[in-house]
Amino acid sequence: MDDVGNRNYRGNETALRWRADAGVVRSEGRAASLEAERPGIAARIGREAAAAWAACGAFEWVALGYLAASSALIAVLAENLAHPARLFGVRALVAAIILVLCGLEARLVRREAWNSEGREARDRNVCPTAAQKFWRFWRHWYPHLFFLFCFEEMGKLVHLVMPGWQDAKLIAFDQWLTGVNPSLWLERFAHPALNEFMQFAYFTYFLFLPSLGGILYFRRNWKGYWGVMTYSAVGYAFGYLIAIFFPVESPWFTFAEMWHGDLTGGTFTALINLIEKCGRVHGAAFPSQHVAGAVAALWGAWRHRRWLFWIFLPCVLCMCVSTVYVRNHYVADVFGGMVTGTLGYVVGRWIMKARGAVAAGLHCQRRPSHMVVVGALEGVSDL
Repeated sequence: MDDVGNRNYRGNETALRWRADAGVVRSEGRAASLEAERPGIAARIGREAAAAWAACGAFEWVALGYLAASSALIAVLAENLAHPARLFGVRALVAAIILVLCGLEARLVRREAWNSEGREARDRNVCPTAAQKFWRFWRHWYPHLFFLFCFEEMGKLVHLVMPGWQDAKLIAFDQWLTGVNPSLWLERFAHPALNEFMQFAYFTYFLFLPSLGGILYFRRNWKGYWGVMTYSAVGYAFGYLIAIFFPVESPWFTFAEMWHGDLTGGTFTALINLIEKCGRVHGAAFPSQHVAGAVAALWGAWRHRRWLFWIFLPCVLCMCVSTVYVRNHYVADVFGGMVTGTLGYVVGRWIMKARGAVAAGLHCQRRPSHMVVVGALEGVSDL
């Protein structure tokens, strides 16, 4: 019996040793498999990033370039900011969203193209899917949200380089140019009707780019659409960088104790007051981004929809005056915005001539009997 027990014990010990060895082999196999997968995962991430970058166009070049340049300034001067790490995190998230959005829309459109090529020809038009329409919409209209993000972020970057305000220089310029302090001098003409008109003129800023972009979008003029977005992006980028190096807080804050009362009016006065209450930025007044954006859109209308230029022109002129009347800008801010908006158009046109300036996603054009898929490349002609 003892011999039988010893044999059983030795047999169990051998089995346990075999199971342990087998477990080690399996663990080593899984580890080797994970090690083998790592290069594959890294390569896939690299391919996805390359594909997303390939799906970018001139607007993304400018937007991501601005984020990179200003992030470099933040890295160098991080001690001047309260939460630089948080800024880096938010900016990285914004850049990632842009790349994912571009890559995803391009992939969906390519998939639709490949699926369509595999179908038998039918004597009817093939419409884009709901998913394709959804991502195409956001792919084209996210620039407006990007502009808003950059403007609101300026409240945190305005003292990145210089600790103080430079308003005194602009006040002196306005005094030299006009002989008065324009914002204070214009207060004598304040009247509810005039206030309402000026606030309406100020509000028109929010209509210029969306209306021009909307016309080009629904006319499927992709090169024109991305052209006007790029003009605006370049103009805004110039303005944001200038505001970082030359912080100005605006008459609203500088003369806060000198106004005799608030500007009263009607619907548009209340609307602008609400917008300013929710989104007013303390700083970044020079150059005026309102004027820069309006002037860039004005030049875009001249380039792509001449009839709309003549509608925009008197509205833009009134808006420029209103920025001073409603106490948000100095006259120097207006001139600065005109310069940066015009630079945005000039430099933006030059960028749009580059190969791949229009995002390399595929757009479908409806034909009488079938769908033809064409690349939205720089060769797309203006309509």
